[in-house]
Amino acid sequence: MLHFAVAGVPHSTPAPGGTVEGLLRAKKLKINAMEIEWVQNVPKNPDRMAEIRETAEELGITLTVHAPYFVNLNSPDSAKLAASKRRILDTLSMAELCGATSVCVHAAFNLGQESNKVYDNVRHATADIMKHKSSLFPRVNLAYETMGKQTQFGTLEEALKISKEFGNYPCVDFAHLHARENGALNSAKEWETMIDLYQKVLGKKALKRMHIHYSGIEYSAKGERKHLPLQKSDAKWQDFLKVLKKRKIEGVVVCESPLLEKDTLLLQQYFQNL
Repeated sequence: MLHFAVAGVPHSTPAPGGTVEGLLRAKKLKINAMEIEWVQNVPKNPDRMAEIRETAEELGITLTVHAPYFVNLNSPDSAKLAASKRRILDTLSMAELCGATSVCVHAAFNLGQESNKVYDNVRHATADIMKHKSSLFPRVNLAYETMGKQTQFGTLEEALKISKEFGNYPCVDFAHLHARENGALNSAKEWETMIDLYQKVLGKKALKRMHIHYSGIEYSAKGERKHLPLQKSDAKWQDFLKVLKKRKIEGVVVCESPLLEKDTLLLQQYFQNL
């Protein structure tokens, strides 16, 4: 089954808000998935994680998590590199406690280095993180995200290669890739080609558990500028959903539109009517 997730607590969540109230509101809206946005910091309260897990399970809501932005696994500064790995591990371990399936991570900045060197640095850092999988996050996927700027680690090829190496699967942000390529990758034929590559690298079964991000996006020659509402962008979202339906994609599509629940429901309802 393909779930459509709101990226964070819905705007219409009653005060005082928070993840648990957001889950309750999502259920009332008939949204059956949520990506928890720990993009500034990671909570450390196990009791709170248990409450989130129990609420999501009771409501039948699938959870994913977005890790903090303050990560660079290509940093030459040993303290910053260690802090980056710690933030990822903290996110993965808390995601395990709250019952999330996958954690999206912005892995690295290229810092003007050759792509092979960046890949090696990210791979070494990932190896350190994955040593803790069995003890800290046995049921959670580490999903490196495809990124919207050419100064960032995160082409589709890079994300797939490192995912295969460590037995994970990536977070494929189709809007980011559209922006990274300055307006390309916005047609059914191109999406089909991307899914073909995904299947070739990770296997056909991997199409049954994808972690996808989607939204409208503003971009320049340098790539991503900001996310946009679907209907105020050049996103061919109806065609995109038709491709997902045709290819029988399963997993989670996180709608990162600024309109949150409005565009999540737009995607979900259109997909259900196909």
